[in-house]
Amino acid sequence: MGYVTRIVIIGGGPGGYESALVAAQLGAQVTVVEQDGPGGACVLTDCVPSKTLIATSVRKQALLDAESLGVYFTGGEDGDVGGAVADMPLVNGRVKELAYAQSADIAARLAAENVEVIRAQGRLVEPQVVRAGNRTIRADVVIVATGATPRVLVGAEPDGERILTWRQIYDLTELPEHLIVVGSGVTGAEFAGAYQSLGSEVTLVSSRDRMMPNEDADAAEVLEGVYRRRGMNVMGRSRAASVKRTAHGVVVTLEDGRTAEGTHCLMTVGMVPNTGGIGLEDNGVKLDRNGFIEVDKVSRTSAPGVYAAGDCTGVLMLASVAAMQGRIAVWHALGEAVQPIRLATVASNIFTDPEIAAVGVSQKQVEAGEIEAKVVKLPLATNARAKMQGFNDGFVKLFCRPNTGIVLGGVVVAPRASELILALSVAVQHRLTVDQLAHTFAVYPSLSGSITEAARRLMSPLTAGI
Repeated sequence: MGYVTRIVIIGGGPGGYESALVAAQLGAQVTVVEQDGPGGACVLTDCVPSKTLIATSVRKQALLDAESLGVYFTGGEDGDVGGAVADMPLVNGRVKELAYAQSADIAARLAAENVEVIRAQGRLVEPQVVRAGNRTIRADVVIVATGATPRVLVGAEPDGERILTWRQIYDLTELPEHLIVVGSGVTGAEFAGAYQSLGSEVTLVSSRDRMMPNEDADAAEVLEGVYRRRGMNVMGRSRAASVKRTAHGVVVTLEDGRTAEGTHCLMTVGMVPNTGGIGLEDNGVKLDRNGFIEVDKVSRTSAPGVYAAGDCTGVLMLASVAAMQGRIAVWHALGEAVQPIRLATVASNIFTDPEIAAVGVSQKQVEAGEIEAKVVKLPLATNARAKMQGFNDGFVKLFCRPNTGIVLGGVVVAPRASELILALSVAVQHRLTVDQLAHTFAVYPSLSGSITEAARRLMSPLTAGI
C-alpha cells in the first residue's frame, strides 16, 4: 500500500469542508475538527441564515411594491398591505431549520467521501500536531480555517436581548419595533434593509459620509436613496460611542453627544479572527497586528506544513474566497498543478434589495489613476424587462481597456445581481473583449440585455458595425 497523506483541518466552514472534499478526492486521509457542526458559522449562524432572512424580506417588499404594477390588496391596518405581516417565530424558525438542513447536507457529503468529522475545538499543540477534544492527531498537513467572530465594542456589549450581534438576532420572538443598526458596511446595510422590509422602523448609524464606504460609490448612492425613500433614517457621520439598555429598549449615544433611541440595537461593526488561544503563534504561525493569519498566494503560513484559509486570514472575507483558498492549499500541499488565487477575478455580492454585485477593477481605482479604463454606466430604468417588473433603481457599469477592449470589471445594481454578475466574471476571468461580449446573444427582454448593451457602447468603432 502506498503512502497516504494525513490532513487535519481545523474549522468546518467553506474553507474547511471544501478543502476536505478536494483532499479526500485526491486520496488523502482527512479529519475535520469543527466545534459547531459541518458548515461552521458561515452555514449555521452567518451567511446562510442572513440570506434566508433577506429572501423573506424581499418577498414582503414585493407585496408592498405590487400596487405600482396594478395589483393591490384590500384590508389590513396601519398601512400593512392586505394585513401582510412578518411572523418572526415562523420566519426565524425557517431560518434556523434551513441552516441545520444545509449543515446536514454538508455532513452527508463529507461522510460519503470518508472524511472524519470531530465535534471539538481544534488546537495546534506542535507543528503539524492537532489536539481535538481528548484526541491528539499527527498530520502531514494542517489547514487552519477557524473563521471570525463579530467584533464587540467596549460600551456596547451585546446582551442577547436588546443589544445584539447578527448571530443572536434569530432568537427574537417578535419583530423589533424600532431597530437601530450600528455600522453601515455590507452586513449593516443588508440587515437594515431586511428588517425595514419586514416591518421594523430602522435607524442606520454610519460613521462615514455614506453607506458602504468601501463599495462602488454610485451603487451605495442608489441603495441609500432606496432606503431613505422607504422610510429609513440614515444617520451619516455618526460614530457610536456607547449602547445602553433603557426600561423599554436601548439608547445609542454618538461621539458628538447626540442620541438615538429604539427598542433593539444590532451591532455590525466588523469581524475579529478566531486565532487566539489555539496555539498558532507558539508553533510558528505568524499573525498580523489585527490577529489575522498571514498567508501567501497559495495559502501557506509561516510554519512548514501549515496552511490557512478563510476569514481567519482576512483575505476578502467571502465564502467563495475561503473555499478557493482551501482548495488551493490542498492542491499545493499534494503537489497538484495550482495557480495562485487571483483576487482581481473575485465576484462579490451584497444581498440588499436591490442587490449590488461587482467583479474586477473598481471606479475608485480608475479615478485614482491606478488603472486606465473606459467606463460606461447604463441605468436599469431604460431596460425593457426592468420596466415590466417595476424595477426603477439600479444600473450596469462596465470597465474595459481603452485600446484592446478587454473587460476589466463591472458593477451590477439590480434584483438578482448575484446571478447577473456571472457573465462579467467569465469575461474578466478569460480576458474577453467588449466586442466578444457585445456579439453574444442576450434574451430580449431581459435584465442581462443591459450587459451586452453596455458592451456595445464600449465597442471599438472599427468593429461596432460588424
